[in-house]
Amino acid sequence: MRRRVVILFLFAFGMAAATAITANAHSTKDKGELDRLMGDKEKYFQPLDKEAPDFTLQDADGKVVSRADLDGKVVILHFIYAGCPDVCPLHADRIAEIQEMVNQTPMKEQVRFITITTDPANDVPDVLRAYGSAHGLDPFNWSFLTKTADQPEDVTRRLAEEHGHKFIETDDGYQVHSVVTHVFDKQGRWRANFHGLRFEPINLVSFINALSNETGRSHGDGDQSVWTKIKGWF
Repeated sequence: MRRRVVILFLFAFGMAAATAITANAHSTKDKGELDRLMGDKEKYFQPLDKEAPDFTLQDADGKVVSRADLDGKVVILHFIYAGCPDVCPLHADRIAEIQEMVNQTPMKEQVRFITITTDPANDVPDVLRAYGSAHGLDPFNWSFLTKTADQPEDVTRRLAEEHGHKFIETDDGYQVHSVVTHVFDKQGRWRANFHGLRFEPINLVSFINALSNETGRSHGDGDQSVWTKIKGWF
């Protein structure tokens, strides 16, 4: 109960800040302002603005999911493999924390969380199904994807490279890799990376909220003063 109250308390401040950010970011011209404001708050934030890499993969039940299927949703995507003994479980836990915060709001319908395995040979359907439960991920808007039957084994590792980082296989069967959370807007634009695991979850949630409301918003009087009052609170 206490954890839920804390989440909602932080979320209220984060959404107020995101509303101020969003009001200044409804057009392409103002995306730089959104990035600047977020960058001032979060040192692990990397702004981007380019097309999302394309892919066609499948989930544990064989349902095919392509990049185009995610249009109209804000997408939070990351790469892991289930046999990873160190940072991957921590990354999954962090994504679950973000998802819990998002799913307590109307954003639940607007956001998709995508996990992609870089070890399709070992991450078989039963493993994919069990992983979400083990880390508290909600299947309502989360999917764990792997290669399709006719794709090569390294297709997801090559997809990770298209997203700017590598998963390098070692002789002991593990993979050396970086930790990055990728964020895409509703139009399929790659808008940001959050690097590592030390970023503040509320900052990512605020950024998600800004992207969720980015289209069709108009400027409001006093938005900057609202941001000025709030930005130091969390």
